[in-house]
Amino acid sequence: MTPAELTDQDIATLAQELRDKGAPFAIATVVRTLGLTAAKPGAKALLSADGTLQQGWIGGGCVRAALAKAARRAMAEGTPQLISLHPQEVLAEKGVVAGDDLDGVRFDRNGCPSKGSMDIFVEPILPLPELVIFGVSPVAQSLAKLGAQFKWSVQEAEAKTVIAQLPTAARRMIVVATQGKDDGASLTSALTAEAEFVAFVGSRRKFKSLSEKLIQAGIEPQKLAQVQAPAGLAIEAVTPEEIALSILAQLTLVRRRNHRNESAPDE
Repeated sequence: MTPAELTDQDIATLAQELRDKGAPFAIATVVRTLGLTAAKPGAKALLSADGTLQQGWIGGGCVRAALAKAARRAMAEGTPQLISLHPQEVLAEKGVVAGDDLDGVRFDRNGCPSKGSMDIFVEPILPLPELVIFGVSPVAQSLAKLGAQFKWSVQEAEAKTVIAQLPTAARRMIVVATQGKDDGASLTSALTAEAEFVAFVGSRRKFKSLSEKLIQAGIEPQKLAQVQAPAGLAIEAVTPEEIALSILAQLTLVRRRNHRNESAPDE
């Protein structure tokens, strides 16, 4: 969602500011109402990653708690949420309780005195996943170019670079493509950073030898065991460009795996 798609100028401005900072947020939109409700279809609000209302209006305090929970779930799962709010007696009539999830709709209680019902769509706006690349080797350079094309926030790092802490709901993957220059120091920096995936460009034999040295230097074996080495999918890559392609394919697999599992129909 871009600011041009938001008709509320205040929300659009704040959304752009948060995008520029790389901060996650959510846009909530009322899509349907039944009975008496203060907010009507089309009403929007912008919420921070913790569910706090930052701009716009979508109803009083009686719906804020459910909305905040939906925003936090959207951030944690990285997927939109559709919540259906009803007074307690309507939930009972439908045979559901607050928290039930049926066919992708999360039911919750609307405690407003008006006793109305509303459906709200909550869309997370997440920063691009970070791809931190150690090294200036031909593989590193090719991977940086490919990563930018496929909507990764590419960050180049040196051996002793201190990686910043990840903001809420952000993702990071690291590839050590030093290929002989500062391999140990770069891998050490990568292992001390917060990342969901770390890969090393090099043969299994080279990584084993490097791991033995790092363990002697105090690196925990469990951390080294989590490193993907060699980096990339087995596609018989030879050139730096092909190796970079195999690595990006593996990163994409990790990036999309949970999304595909969550969205796949039950078999």
